[in-house]
Amino acid sequence: MSLTGVRIAGVGHYAPERVVTNEDFAGWLDTSDEWIVSRTGMKRRHWVAPGEATSDLAVAAGRKALAHAGLDASDIDCFIVATVTPDYSFPATGCIVASRLGGVDKPGFDINIACSGFIYGLTTASALIRGGVYKRILLIGAETLTSITNYEDRGSAILFGDGAGAVVLEASEKDSFLSSELGSDGSRPELLFVEAGGSRNPIDAEKLAERKNFLSMQGREVFKFAVTKMIAATDVALQKANLTRDDLNLLIPHQANKRIVDAAAKYLNMGPDRVVINIHEYGNTSAASIPIALSEAVAAGRVHDDDVIVFVAFGGGLSWGAVTWRWSA
Repeated sequence: MSLTGVRIAGVGHYAPERVVTNEDFAGWLDTSDEWIVSRTGMKRRHWVAPGEATSDLAVAAGRKALAHAGLDASDIDCFIVATVTPDYSFPATGCIVASRLGGVDKPGFDINIACSGFIYGLTTASALIRGGVYKRILLIGAETLTSITNYEDRGSAILFGDGAGAVVLEASEKDSFLSSELGSDGSRPELLFVEAGGSRNPIDAEKLAERKNFLSMQGREVFKFAVTKMIAATDVALQKANLTRDDLNLLIPHQANKRIVDAAAKYLNMGPDRVVINIHEYGNTSAASIPIALSEAVAAGRVHDDDVIVFVAFGGGLSWGAVTWRWSA
């Protein structure tokens, strides 16, 4: 038997206990449940407790994925964490997660491509397994976006939540990875970025006072970009797999805004029964949103053997990507 393919052997997710509803924002922002739902589809989001960091969420989700796969951390050859909110600038959160789970001396690294992180990570991990470098990889999307959210900004404060989703990928005779389409355009980073904190603009007292160390987004520009790229990436990924939209059983998109997902799904002729949406519960959790949605879809019995799934996302970079996947039970 030749194990030159890859499959997802286990999934899991974790969200912090604290739940923040739309009504909670009314205490300090000029907003309402109706306003937020009509513009985003969000009802609730989960926030970390004081002292709770990205690695804590990643470890919890990783343990669940390992349990679902019937494996221990010692069975994993490599640990990858997709995040823009690492515990530290360095070391990589992937190293911390590997150590805490018990992956002794195993490699770990991070992928920083914002909301597209799980797509880039799934492509990278699949290539490493299909190329024979590793047999099993634990891929985790984990974020504590509350650590970089400006809660004085009415337009963005309501959008973000914390959470983590994980998948165990393993070598398989049957190959689930059908195609990938990745892209980026770094010509206008100011459309979606954290201005201060890197080598371009190190943090100082003035930048802290101006809240330049928090996420900034030009919403209208990002919205247009998101709808266009999600549709195009989905179509290209299907074409690369020699499939059409009619072959697609399930679309699992990045949960950024329900209007974005609805617009893309309508153009792709995907009804509600073929699209996974959980933004009402979690808000935008960046790199964690797709693996959380996948984990919930598996638990709900929405994913079946031989189903064709497209995972698709857009995010900072600006970046985008889609992966076509044939589910193997």
